[in-house]
Amino acid sequence: MSLNRRDFLKNSAAVAAAGAVGIAVPQEAQAAAKQAESKWRWDKAACRFCGTGCGIMLATKEGRIVAVKGDPAAPVNRGLNCIKGYFNAKIMYGADRLKIPLLRMNDKGEFDKKGKFKPVSWERAFDEMEHHVKKALKASGPEGVANFASGQYTVMEGYAAQKMMKAGFRSNAIDPNARHCMASAVVGFYQTFGIDEPSGCYDDIELTDTIISWGSNMAEMHPILWSRVTDRKLSNPDKVKIVNLSTYTHRTSDIADIEIIFTPNTDLALWNYIAREIVMRDEAEKIIDWDFVKEHMVFATGPANIGYGMRRKGEKSLKDGKYSKLEREVVSKEMSTIVSENEGKSLEPYGYKAGDTMKHTAGTLKHWEISFEDYKKSLEPYTLEYTAKVAKGDPDEDIEVFKQKLQALADLYIEKRRKVVSFWTMGMNQHTRGTWVNTLAYNVHFLLNKQAKPGSGAFSLTGQPSACGTAREVGTFCHRLPADMMVKNPKHRKIAEKGWMIPEGTLNPVGNQHFMKIMRDLEDGVVKFAWVNVNNPWQNTANANHWIKAAREMDNFIVTSDGYPGISAKVSDLVLPSAMIYEKWGAYGNAERRTQHWRQQVLPVGDAMSDTWQWIELSKRFTVGDLWGESTLRNGKKLPNVIKDAKKMGYTKDTTMYDILFANDRAKSYKLTDAFPQKGYDDSDSRGDSRNVLGSDGKVWKGYGFMIHEYLFEEYASFGRGHGHDLAPFEVYHKVRGLKWPVVDGKETQWRFNVKYDPYAAKAAKESGAKDFAFYGTLAKALAQGDLKGIKDKNKKSLKNKAKIYARPYMDPPEMPDETYDTWLCTGRVLEHWHSGTMTMRVPELFRAVPEALCYMNPKDAKKKGFKQGSLIWVDSRRGKVKARVETRGRNRVPQGLVFVPWFDEKVFINKVCLDATCPMSKQTDYKKCAVKLTKA
Repeated sequence: MSLNRRDFLKNSAAVAAAGAVGIAVPQEAQAAAKQAESKWRWDKAACRFCGTGCGIMLATKEGRIVAVKGDPAAPVNRGLNCIKGYFNAKIMYGADRLKIPLLRMNDKGEFDKKGKFKPVSWERAFDEMEHHVKKALKASGPEGVANFASGQYTVMEGYAAQKMMKAGFRSNAIDPNARHCMASAVVGFYQTFGIDEPSGCYDDIELTDTIISWGSNMAEMHPILWSRVTDRKLSNPDKVKIVNLSTYTHRTSDIADIEIIFTPNTDLALWNYIAREIVMRDEAEKIIDWDFVKEHMVFATGPANIGYGMRRKGEKSLKDGKYSKLEREVVSKEMSTIVSENEGKSLEPYGYKAGDTMKHTAGTLKHWEISFEDYKKSLEPYTLEYTAKVAKGDPDEDIEVFKQKLQALADLYIEKRRKVVSFWTMGMNQHTRGTWVNTLAYNVHFLLNKQAKPGSGAFSLTGQPSACGTAREVGTFCHRLPADMMVKNPKHRKIAEKGWMIPEGTLNPVGNQHFMKIMRDLEDGVVKFAWVNVNNPWQNTANANHWIKAAREMDNFIVTSDGYPGISAKVSDLVLPSAMIYEKWGAYGNAERRTQHWRQQVLPVGDAMSDTWQWIELSKRFTVGDLWGESTLRNGKKLPNVIKDAKKMGYTKDTTMYDILFANDRAKSYKLTDAFPQKGYDDSDSRGDSRNVLGSDGKVWKGYGFMIHEYLFEEYASFGRGHGHDLAPFEVYHKVRGLKWPVVDGKETQWRFNVKYDPYAAKAAKESGAKDFAFYGTLAKALAQGDLKGIKDKNKKSLKNKAKIYARPYMDPPEMPDETYDTWLCTGRVLEHWHSGTMTMRVPELFRAVPEALCYMNPKDAKKKGFKQGSLIWVDSRRGKVKARVETRGRNRVPQGLVFVPWFDEKVFINKVCLDATCPMSKQTDYKKCAVKLTKA
């Protein structure tokens, strides 16, 4: 048989795809595929894209990835990929891939912020970084050095970045783009369970009777999980029910039994309505599982007047006139608002009425215990009539039909033997009351004892591939340390300092420079040096005009490490070429707590190197004397001089951070070997490679001489073992398709807090005398006592092994449509593209499928405004405007009064339009609602 290379690939791909779905393949095609693959090396890896965590198989030949297929052995996707997954290789081979460092320079070869990008060596790049970091530290102290981190970091990259930032620079100004995507879920977990991450797992899909999607277009954003949902529905269509709740119709609605279109922000009212149905009908119908609630729950609330996470009066850039009069109309609501008619009813139990002035204080995590009677009182406003009036999102829908849907939704949750899973993503997380609405989801499941059980539970789906594994578990947030430890907790700092072999008192206890705060600190002139890794913050941050201007016009130095020149690279002063996913060793952690590892498959292109290498090389430029002296923070708190204590530990003033944090005796104990899993695979960081890249010292890079990736992973993992975050050994992950932590005695955990499945729950229950559950998280597990209006008894009562049910009211968002800005704007993603499109827009097949971001609009609105299908219009807010083409057909069908514009397209730069309001508790930006006007372009 004679076949050309293209036919080889087509036959091989066809055989793989057919095998994944159980289709019989002709022998001739099988033979052709076998011949095509004869010289390929296949190895497992994790998909580069969303938080689902699909397993893939990669084929390499002659130093290049030549094929990708779903991994049949992967329990998440079982051999299937979504459309993006099949192009994991092509994202690495775009024509404009970054291959060498680029620095803005003048004609004399000097750095010039107004200069043009010119190629420089790695040595020159690190010279510039060293100079500007030291300049920033001198001007602003540790708070002047920042890192825009990532939920797409590998575990090792995130851990290396955190060590250098927090232990080296003593700066907590490290925060990931995961702040934008799941911070509200995190704070919801902490406030409810006292520990982060979901109690259930994807196996719930096959075990449940009911899938309810809240603000989550699973069909496009988590398509492999949706394929499992679809399969479950088709397996028993009469029994299995699907409900989709959204602000507009999308593909997740296509197989839904019930679709509920609600007004933006009113999911708060919908969850409270369901809880009211449970509580008010309980006496007659015996709905609440009181044995479970009395043994495992307490009721709680917190203040309502917490603001909206915007700039507050008196902040420098507001005083300096950098915000227009139109912008200040909305920003002023951070300080006070007038209680609306809709809020008047929902806030009445908390002591407010319509027309009152609510004065806001900065968002607080404070909460206190209340009685069940107070909780019941908080639910009284959410009658069917009130909820329907507030929440109905489609003006064309009959309100009686909408009421029937709400009643049917409540009945599905309440039905005694019906298992229910509630899934959500950005719709509930990107929300000015995101933490509240996350906690409200658990309320319903707890009251019914439908949480942490096979087939039942409230489940936050993560957006990014390692937002769980790296951002959350490693702790690359400004306020966190590994394994759920916090920088403000002196015991936690002490544990981290001991683990990192640094002097006690080194770590900074103030962790408040979250993602939006770093951007605002750049605008205020506090942050002088910012480094971007695996992230595109100047495209992905709302109110982008402000941050672009700050980057280009303020006295600062911006560095972006990336594979391609996205918007963030273009506004930077130095651009570094990063190795992409399969050009390095790595690990991700997905939304069901599954940790997965892969090996380096090919060499990086050009002179690109991993972000791990970049951080470690920077650490060589800084010594104990440079970084560990006394410094003063903005709040007046002093970080002590720990140089003397460092000397007692055997360090000198000239010992580098590299020697302390990355090349210590423990690190060097992880040897390079010719055994599994290292045998036969490149490791550009540890061993160097045949490219002979000139490194940070101008010499050929020969590697660290020890297995840096295993060291970083094992040291990180040591913080969680024995503390409910147990991870398996490094080598084990290279033998399996991931494991769900905690991994105890070699076994993964499917359902946390359930004594039957979770060894930590079993241990805690045995100690406390509980029988079935133990909510053993330790954060905020002692509360003062009070009522809906405040604390009455400051003496804190322990609630060890218990979780919380919260009273949280409906409130309006800070910006709503009015006569001038008469339309809601919602942003999000589409199936074919990933986040800012930096990778997927360079895949020809994906670009051809969706070449630009469209403005999805209701046909009636288009007709009313005189717009034609495909015509260009302005989408204009108080902050900025962009052009987009009108789309009145297709996948997203919006109600009148709302438009949807995805954000993957840098030419339709929709984040110039969005409002940078956040959940005041989680600091996560609300991209799902702001007010715009639409005009012809």
